[in-house]
Amino acid sequence: MKYYFLLLFLQLQLFASLDNINSFEADFTQSITDEKNKTISYTGHIVALKPDNARWTYAKPVKKDVFMNSYDVVIVESEIEQVIIRKVESNFDFFNMIANAKKIKENVFTTNYKDTVFTIVKKGALIESISYKDEFENKVHIVFKNQKQNKTIEKKLFIPSYPLEYDVIRD
Repeated sequence: MKYYFLLLFLQLQLFASLDNINSFEADFTQSITDEKNKTISYTGHIVALKPDNARWTYAKPVKKDVFMNSYDVVIVESEIEQVIIRKVESNFDFFNMIANAKKIKENVFTTNYKDTVFTIVKKGALIESISYKDEFENKVHIVFKNQKQNKTIEKKLFIPSYPLEYDVIRD
């Protein structure tokens, strides 16, 4: 569930924090550090298109694709031949959350959602990183590299595809 919330937040955060951005693409590294200071890092690529489409492709340490729109999150985990389909939380008011983001120093902003404080670091007009503590008190830090914006992106990239024999779980 922590990944679902994070992905939804990031998808919406990308567009809400950047003026006049219609699409966003970047490589990312997501590090999660637990209370014992053990860190696991994920790498991958995100492609997002306004108003509400995103595809997170995780490459390491496991391969998986996460497709998002305003209705569903679909997680395709090829290594275990499984698909998880979840409905998007309907009461998520990201516009209000972003409107209340506060600049705490040059290029650093904070915003709150459901008792979680998110720290956003920007470099120029682009988001460079996002950090927060998840519901398990893990420290989550996501760094974006090779960002591209307002590039033409085909909508078919956001249509989940997977073999029919995969197990499908609906939450």
